[in-house]
This record gives sequence, C-alpha cells and structure tokens, in this order.
Amino acid sequence: MGASIRITAGAVNVEGELADSPTGRAIEAALPIRGEARTWGDEIYFPIPVDRDLDETAAEVVEPGDLGYWPTGKAFRIFFGPTPASRGDEIRPASAVSVVGRVLGDARVRKAVEDGGPVKIERAGE
Repeated sequence: MGASIRITAGAVNVEGELADSPTGRAIEAALPIRGEARTWGDEIYFPIPVDRDLDETAAEVVEPGDLGYWPTGKAFRIFFGPTPASRGDEIRPASAVSVVGRVLGDARVRKAVEDGGPVKIERAGE
C-alpha cells in the first residue's frame, strides 16, 4: 500500500491507506482535501481536485471499507455497505470506480456520517 491517511467526516475519524498506484498517488499529491459529504446508501462520496481515468483496479462491485475514485464525478468514494444500485448484499457503485485504498478498522461507522457534513482527507499524523 501507499500513504497512510486519516478521513474525518463530522465526528467520525477513520484511518486508511491509499494504494501505491497512479490514481492513489494523484490523490496523495492533492492532500489535504476538504469537502462536503454526500451519502448514497452506505456510501460517502465527495468531489476532489483529481482528474483521472479508470485504471487497472476498476471495479463495478467493491468490498466494505474500499476507497474508490469515481472518474464520472471526479469524486472520492468510501464504501461501507450496500448502495441503491446494489443487488442483494453486494456493494455496487453507480458505475465503475478505481479502487484506491482501504479503510483500516471498522468500516461500519458510515451510519454516524450526515449528508452535507464536512469531510476531510489528510495524511495520517498531520
């Protein structure tokens, strides 16, 4: 994996790791990033100042705790559980994402994040 990060959304703080990939490194170079959390099912997403195409990690179904970059909306996505596009218990983004990292620890904290609340990604330890 690549850079260690901290994601803060409202009162929720989680540690994560970015992948050592071109998209992961582009996100790392843009840190710190601040935004306004949007929720879609058990997913948080928000636009970030990164413009990349899908890469070799592209996936239409992801795992709990995956961090994704969605080129369509130039958005960072944090997957905690099913979305409105999911079939059964799978976690399905609106369209394919590049998987750019993982949340470390409990990936179920999404329930405590409110739509429209502040969100920040920064290097761990800053």
